[in-house]
Amino acid sequence: MTARITTEHLRRAAVVYVRQSTMAQVMGNLESQRRQYDLAGEAQAKGFASVTVIDDDLGRSGSGRSERPGFERLVALVCSGEVGAVYCIEASRLARNGRDWHHLIDLCALAGSLVIDPDGAYDPRLVNDRLLLGLKGTMSEYELSLMRQRGIAARDAKAQRGEFRFMLPPGFCWNEEGRIEIDPDEHVADTIRLVFAKFQELGSARQVFLWLRDAAIKMPVVRRNVDVCKLVWKAAAYHSVVQILHNPLYAGAYAFGRTGQRTRLTDGRARTVGGRKARNEWSVLLRDHHPGYITWQEFEDNQKLLLENAHMKKNCARKSARGGRALLTGLMRCGHCGRMMRVFYGMGKGNAHRYQCRGDDAHVGSGLCIGIGGGRIDRAVAHEILDTVSERAVEAAILAAEHAERVRQDVIAAVRRELEQARYETSLAERRYELVDPAKRHVARELEARWNDALERAAQIERRLEELSASLAAGPPIDRARLLQLAHDLPAAWNAAADMRSKQRLLHIVIQEIVCNLDDATNEAVLLIHWTGGRHSEVRVARVKSGRYPTDRAPSAVEALRTMAGHWPDRELAVALNRMRCQTGDGNTWTTVRVREMRERLGLPNYVADPARPQTVTLMKTAEHFGISIESVKRLVSRGILPATQIMPGAPWLVPVEALSCETVRQGVQAVIARRPKNYENYQDIKMIRLPGI
Repeated sequence: MTARITTEHLRRAAVVYVRQSTMAQVMGNLESQRRQYDLAGEAQAKGFASVTVIDDDLGRSGSGRSERPGFERLVALVCSGEVGAVYCIEASRLARNGRDWHHLIDLCALAGSLVIDPDGAYDPRLVNDRLLLGLKGTMSEYELSLMRQRGIAARDAKAQRGEFRFMLPPGFCWNEEGRIEIDPDEHVADTIRLVFAKFQELGSARQVFLWLRDAAIKMPVVRRNVDVCKLVWKAAAYHSVVQILHNPLYAGAYAFGRTGQRTRLTDGRARTVGGRKARNEWSVLLRDHHPGYITWQEFEDNQKLLLENAHMKKNCARKSARGGRALLTGLMRCGHCGRMMRVFYGMGKGNAHRYQCRGDDAHVGSGLCIGIGGGRIDRAVAHEILDTVSERAVEAAILAAEHAERVRQDVIAAVRRELEQARYETSLAERRYELVDPAKRHVARELEARWNDALERAAQIERRLEELSASLAAGPPIDRARLLQLAHDLPAAWNAAADMRSKQRLLHIVIQEIVCNLDDATNEAVLLIHWTGGRHSEVRVARVKSGRYPTDRAPSAVEALRTMAGHWPDRELAVALNRMRCQTGDGNTWTTVRVREMRERLGLPNYVADPARPQTVTLMKTAEHFGISIESVKRLVSRGILPATQIMPGAPWLVPVEALSCETVRQGVQAVIARRPKNYENYQDIKMIRLPGI
C-alpha cells in the first residue's frame, strides 16, 4: 500500500474519471478507454470502501469550452467529503484547462482527497505534491495548445495546395489520386444538375424546393457516422437545396475554412459558437481546381440572386421579384435618399398599389420621402420594355418553345433514373435471397420480405413513369407558328400573360434598377432606367394632382344646381357642391344659406316631398339599415347587387326602399357580414373600465 493512501482514505469512496475528447476516439481508441476502465479494478484492489466510475464525458473536450456534466459530478462528490481518491490515467483526462485543474486540486486539498495516476498518489495538502500536480496540469494545457497549433498549421499548409481531404457534398468524390471528381453515379450527378437548372428557371431556392416536392424527386444526402460516410436518398428538403446553391465546390472551386468559431463567456465559462465567414475571410479558395457542375460566373450570379431574394437584408440593395400585382417590385430606387422603394397594396381595387419610399423610418418623426401610384408607372415601363426587346422577340419565342419542351422531359428523366436504381436494388435483393440456405427460415423470411419491398417500390415507380408519360402525350404540343405570331405582336403576348412573377423576372433580366424622382414644375414622375447592358433611358410619366376633381366630371355650380334642385334639401345640395369642388363666385365653399340664395336667384324650385314619387334613401341610411359600413354598400352598388341611381357624377346616390327587402340584396349583405372577423363584436363593444372602489 502506498504511504499516501491511509486508512482514512480507504474508508471513503474512490472515483474513476473516464474521458476521451472526441467521438472518433470513443469509437476507435478502444485501448485507451480500456486502460481507464481498468483503474476501477486497481481501486478495488487497494481496498477502498466503494468505487464509482464517471464516464459521462466520453466524447467531450476537456479544454473548458464545452459542458462536462461528468466533471461537475466529480467536483460535487469531492465537495461532499465522501471521496478518498480520484483516479485518472493522466492529468489531461481530468482537465486540459488550467482553471478547472487547479480548482479541482484546491477542492481535493480542502476535502483531504488524493489524486492517483499510474505514476503514483499525490496529496494536494503537501507542498511538493501540490507543486508536482500544478506542473502536470500546466504541461497538459501547454501540450494541448502545442498539438492544436501543429495540427492546424499542417492542415492549412495541405489545404493551401488543395490536397486536404474533407467530407464532400453529394455529387463529388475523392479519386485514387486524391483529387476531387464528379460522382460517376449518373443518378446523383443528374439530380444535382437538375437543381441548378431549375434554379436558373425559377430564380428562387424555395421555388426549386417546392418543384422537387411536387415532382416527388428525391435528393442525395450524405450521412456521416464518425468516419463512415453513406449516400442516402431522401425527400427534398429546403436546407439541402440552399446548401447546394451556396457551396462553391459545385463551381469547381476548392474552398476551405468557410466557417469559423468565436469564443464568448457565458456563466463564467468559455463557450465556442460557430458561424459562417465572409468570402474574403475564407482560409483557402482555389478556382478551377476540379470539374464543376456550373461555372464560377454562374455561381456568382446565383449568390447575387439569393442575396436579392432576402428582402429583409441590406435595404439599399436591389431585391428580386416575388409575385404580387406590382410590376417593378425590387427595382424602384428613391431619387432623393437612394433607398429601395417599397410596394403598398390598396384594398379598394384589384390594381391599386403604390411605390413609396419611407426614408429613414428607423427614426421617429423623420417623415416619408417620396411616393407615387404604381398603375401608370408600370404601364410606362412595360411599353418601354416592349419597344426595347422587339428586335429579339422572334429569337426569344423559339428559345421559349425549346425550353418548354426541356422542362417537360426533366421530370421523366429523373424518374427513369430512379427506376434504374430501384431495379438494381430489386435484383440485388433477389440474388441475396437465392444465396441463402432455405433451411435458415429466419434469414430467408427477412430476405424474402426485403425482396418483396423492392419489387413493390419498383412497381410504384413504373406506374408513376407511365402516368407522367401519358400526361406528356396528352398535353398540347408546342405550336411554334403561334409563338412566332405572338412574337410579332408583343403587346398582345405581354397582356395575355397572367403570371406576374414571369413578367417581373423578365424585367429583372433586362433592367438593373429604376431611379424615381418627382418633377414638381411639370407635375411628372421622372424614371431613369438603368439597363443591364449599361445603357440608360429616361421616361416621364404624368402624375394626377391629389385632391383635383377630374376635368370631365367638374360641372359649374349653376349647372349642378339646375340639375339637382328640387331633389334634395338645400343642406344636401351644399354637401354635393362641395364634394364636386364647386365654389361660389368669390371662391368660398357652399353653405345652406348660399345654396338657398343662389337657388332663389335662378328661380329653381325648393325641395318638397312628393308622396307619388318612389321613396328612396341615401347610402348612409342604407348602411345604418343593414348594419354595415358605407364602403360595403358602395361595393354592393358597384357589383350591381344593390340598385341605386345618381342624377349626375358627384351627386348623392338614391336607393329604392323596396330594394332593401330584395332577396338578392339580403344575400349580398349576409356575404359581407360573413367576412367579418370572429371577434368583430369585441371590436365594437366599448366598455368602461371599473376602477377599484367605484
